[in-house]
Amino acid sequence: MMFNLIVTTFRHMENECASEIFALLKEMGEEQAEINRTGISGLVTVRTNLDPYHVIELIRKKVQEEPWSVRYLQRLIPIDMVVNADIDEIKKTVEKLVSRIGENQTFRITVEKRHSDLSSSDIIRNVADVIDRKVSLEVQDWIVLIEIIGKEAGISILKPDAIFSSVKVKRES
Repeated sequence: MMFNLIVTTFRHMENECASEIFALLKEMGEEQAEINRTGISGLVTVRTNLDPYHVIELIRKKVQEEPWSVRYLQRLIPIDMVVNADIDEIKKTVEKLVSRIGENQTFRITVEKRHSDLSSSDIIRNVADVIDRKVSLEVQDWIVLIEIIGKEAGISILKPDAIFSSVKVKRES
């Protein structure tokens, strides 16, 4: 199951959320989106041909203009690459993406695990070894995000504001 967006919703609202995200993507011209239930309550994955970062920007704009139009979608998380949930594969993938982080920029590693026995501290230790940049846990330029869902790991290196939260956007509007 390959995906480039993780969508969170309320528990047991996966079907409503899937319909909502499908309609939003269709509005953007996406006809081929694959939306999958993960078996984890409140979590759906999406494979779209559109740039996931652009999708998030368009949805953010829509929620700012019409807050009532998005009811089930809580968070949208863009995913750069999906690999097997194996520490060595995760480490190699982060190595490929790490050039996004400028030499004088800071980062933090965030691991979210669902249905996995991998140790978060082992993942963080191994991934940190391949990033020759300064760590900042308070305010950082980049987040190295590792989303583990069962046997798969979605990996992104993104700006903190790249993750969409409908609650935050509605509060700010």
